[in-house]
Amino acid sequence: MTIAYDSAPAYDSPVVLDRREGPYGEVVLRRHGELLQIIANGCFLMDTSDGRSERLLVDAARDALDSRPEPHVLIGGLGVGFSLAHAAADSRWGHITVVEREPAIVEWHRSGPLSALSAAALADPRTDIVKTDLVAFVNETCATFDALCLDIDNGPGWTVTEGNDSLYSPAGLASCARVLRPGGVLAVWSARPSPEFERTLWNAGFQQVRTEEIPVARGVPDVVHLAVRPG
Repeated sequence: MTIAYDSAPAYDSPVVLDRREGPYGEVVLRRHGELLQIIANGCFLMDTSDGRSERLLVDAARDALDSRPEPHVLIGGLGVGFSLAHAAADSRWGHITVVEREPAIVEWHRSGPLSALSAAALADPRTDIVKTDLVAFVNETCATFDALCLDIDNGPGWTVTEGNDSLYSPAGLASCARVLRPGGVLAVWSARPSPEFERTLWNAGFQQVRTEEIPVARGVPDVVHLAVRPG
């Protein structure tokens, strides 16, 4: 998820392209200058200004893996499609599953304005889109993955939707570990560093916990929290 900093001229007024009432409230796609933005229940989620954060999220998870062949990555949140597109451009990933709970966002990618960013990735035979809530998915699925990249909130301590905070709790991290294969990597995007979340990862039994910073125009850096399931 990318937080915008001076990404469009101040005199530009956002133009709403689509507004939907989804299963979790209102979701809006709007254009601000040259950028496309997604807003959920009045909260800015992300835009098409950069993508460095999303690329680092996927690459950091890949680089933390061992040399296992054709790893399977689970991406939590389709967003504007940067993570999916970047994963699909990398031949090392053997399979890419994206979990997205908002039908409108999936539709904007399949046939709407966001398709320009994701059409090739969606057409890739390695790609599957699962339309469900990520928290429910990791609690219920029987599938397992080599990497789990989470980008559904503004951070473990700054959740977008009520109920998402459970994902970053000890019980939620136990579910994440359950769907990871031994030696699998959990990567979590955040708009700010969280030493508390690092401690929660250690306490949940993850190893090699670390945080990679992503420079921003001003303020504290965005980060990716990384952790490895033992095995």
